Amino acid sequence: MPRINLLPWRDEERKERKLKFLVALGGAAIGALAVAGIGFMMMDSMVSAQEARNERLNEEIAVLDRQIEKINSLEADKARFIARMEVIEKLQRSRPEIVHIFDEIAKQIPDGVYLTGISQNGQRIKFEGVAQSSTRVSAFMRNIDGSDYLKNPELEIVQTGRDKSTTGASFVLYADQTAAPEQDAKGAAKKPKKRVASAGG
Repeated sequence: MPRINLLPWRDEERKERKLKFLVALGGAAIGALAVAGIGFMMMDSMVSAQEARNERLNEEIAVLDRQIEKINSLEADKARFIARMEVIEKLQRSRPEIVHIFDEIAKQIPDGVYLTGISQNGQRIKFEGVAQSSTRVSAFMRNIDGSDYLKNPELEIVQTGRDKSTTGASFVLYADQTAAPEQDAKGAAKKPKKRVASAGG
């Protein structure tokens, strides 16, 4: 009976299986590297796209910041313009008021009262003068209280002459300037009926 040696065939089969395994292993490694490379490229593309969007957003934000700064500058200019307009309007309104004030003072001074000085601080007016008697000063205060342009008379001091060469009384009193009276339909000032006080002596 002849003997058959099968060892070379088995060795060949083992080598073939080993080669197939190595080929499969190499293919899997190549496939894994390809997948990893594709994933890396996709991630890099997504990161680049997001960075581009972020840059675009930063540019838009910068544009909006410049617009907001310009708007704030315009608002500040508007506020300064309105403030100047209010000052101008106030000055325009006060121009005729001083004329009315002096006219009103001339009307309300009773006989026997002479002013030596008038000064104004804001709406507060200071009167300095001399009168034939303190009764005349009281009459002046009553006239101021009934005026359309003056109110709240307040006597600071009234002093009679200290020597025989001086007659009458010197006085200092204050009053507040009021707003101009309301205008009627014809544009004339509405003046309430008032009695001008008169004092004797």
